[in-house]
Amino acid sequence: MNTKNKVKTRTILFITVSVIIFAVFNTLIIQKERILADGQTILLELAPRDPRSLMQGDYMVLRYKLADGPAEAALKGQSQKGKMVLKLDINNVAHFATLFKGDALKPGEIVLNYKHRHGLWFGAESFFFQEGHAKYYIRARYGELKVAPNGESVLIGLRDKDFKKMGPPSDADSMLQGEAQ
Repeated sequence: MNTKNKVKTRTILFITVSVIIFAVFNTLIIQKERILADGQTILLELAPRDPRSLMQGDYMVLRYKLADGPAEAALKGQSQKGKMVLKLDINNVAHFATLFKGDALKPGEIVLNYKHRHGLWFGAESFFFQEGHAKYYIRARYGELKVAPNGESVLIGLRDKDFKKMGPPSDADSMLQGEAQ
């Protein structure tokens, strides 16, 4: 094979691999965007932690109460991946009901995917935020997730003990406070 053919083959291979990588990433982005647009909002109560260990750089490590207690006990001897049924209360706080066996869900129930390896994980255990904004999230009590009917989820925010969304004040909030002074 001469040098021109080697260059041509490498170029074609590079372009093909680049297109495949681009397609895979775009597919993942589209899937997450669909969950954000069409998913049901649920709240998972956060397990207590030492506040000093919550902050690691520009993100907060989350641990959910759901990962302990009845859910953890029900998973003894089960597969490492699966789905669980959660019952939602009046505030959309999710509580473990049972493992999903393919039965029809009752009103107020939702399915959530899990992984069970060295603890119970839902794929939403890190919350990233802008540097210097830790003070807005330190009192978080709930993780806010959007969940698709197939159990896939995306963490979209944190809520406080009164179920209010947490975060830095918006520009509109800042303008209103300035007008009130």
